[in-house]
Amino acid sequence: MKQIRILFILIIILFLNIFFLNTVTAEEAPKRVVLKNGIVLLLQERHSIPTVIFNIKIRAGSIYEPDELAGLANLTAGLLTEGTKNRTAKQISEEIDFVGGSISTGANADYAEASLSILKKDINLGLDLLSDILMNPAFDEKEIEREKSQTLASIINQKDDPGAIASKAFSKILYLKHPYWRPVEGLEETLPKIKKDDILNFYKKYYKPNNTIMAVVGDITLNEAVSLIEKYFGKWEKAKVSLPKIPSPPKLTNKNVELIDKDLTQATIHLGHIGISRKNPDFYTIAVMNYILGGGGFSSRLVEDIRDNQGLAYSVHSGFDARLYGGPFKVTMQTKNENANKAVNAILKHIEDIRTNPVKDNELNDAKSYIVGSFPLRLDTNSKMAGLLSSIEFYDLGLNYFTEYPKKINAVTKEDILKAAKKYLDPKNYLLVVVAKQKEAGITK
Repeated sequence: MKQIRILFILIIILFLNIFFLNTVTAEEAPKRVVLKNGIVLLLQERHSIPTVIFNIKIRAGSIYEPDELAGLANLTAGLLTEGTKNRTAKQISEEIDFVGGSISTGANADYAEASLSILKKDINLGLDLLSDILMNPAFDEKEIEREKSQTLASIINQKDDPGAIASKAFSKILYLKHPYWRPVEGLEETLPKIKKDDILNFYKKYYKPNNTIMAVVGDITLNEAVSLIEKYFGKWEKAKVSLPKIPSPPKLTNKNVELIDKDLTQATIHLGHIGISRKNPDFYTIAVMNYILGGGGFSSRLVEDIRDNQGLAYSVHSGFDARLYGGPFKVTMQTKNENANKAVNAILKHIEDIRTNPVKDNELNDAKSYIVGSFPLRLDTNSKMAGLLSSIEFYDLGLNYFTEYPKKINAVTKEDILKAAKKYLDPKNYLLVVVAKQKEAGITK
């Protein structure tokens, strides 16, 4: 069965590589322009389909909000489509729906985001809407209260989700006073405290054109894009933006165990520590290493041993969430309460093993082939391409990313992986969070 899966994957990889080569050779390289008011514009022309995608990232994520107003960044971004000084939320929705387009906003820890998908023939309407929500948000009191109520309801519902419970506890303990400890959606005790003035002040502080990245992909030329963006965003005035200084996340110096007692038949396990930032030069080596360890699905060591050989879990996964600052490395899984200790020990054994012994040639080759071969899936739609382009600019990865990514993955050696594993994986100083019926799980601290 495993051989059949590998053969199937290799066939897919071969197809994707052919597709990728044809796509890259057919497209011009992305273009980058800084507009008069400071907007950084990235453009990838794709004229095969008469649509245009805009993906916008603004340095206005939850890391820039105060602890006592957790949820402010997410609330601000979410309210952008809920009414402007010129349109109600209903009007915005009806206008974009009428032409078959879509417009959305949101936020994560690192940035706020807006996106627009529109047919080329309706691009003026689309940009009129997009510029309106970004430049003229109303932040109506009724919409603020409605958005807060919906978010609070979602937070309360998560109290019954063992995965959400474990994830929040993991972040809170791991990051201590670093802003990444806060859930992006906020907390039960902080959301009610957020007032209209707080939202207005946050918006005025960070929503500036010179704090904005705009990636455009589709049936449009650079001259057209510049002309249209200057037409609709030209009155958006740039201003000095002072981003708060964020400290590096603190690293664990011992084993930490958090046991959360719930009347459940299965234990939810989150095990890990501080990982890396996206700009870390070892990112590519870590991507290959993690694929072999637990990020490669059925072909990873954790899945093959814990799922297939020992039958302890249906799924187990490891991952480095590389962010603006050091994101978490985490292994997650669910298993029967009585198997929790055995599962934790198995995870730690594999972490220690990949730090101690070189990976096998076939593991290395399979990992690199899959990562490089599946790279085109990140480019196969205009929406994905726009999101990736804006991320490349946000994390300062360079527009040669599309050619350098496969090269850097293919250059990874067994020695590189061993060195990176010793540096970035720690089976002694880690955080373990277990949500389970603790009497049955019997986790040893």
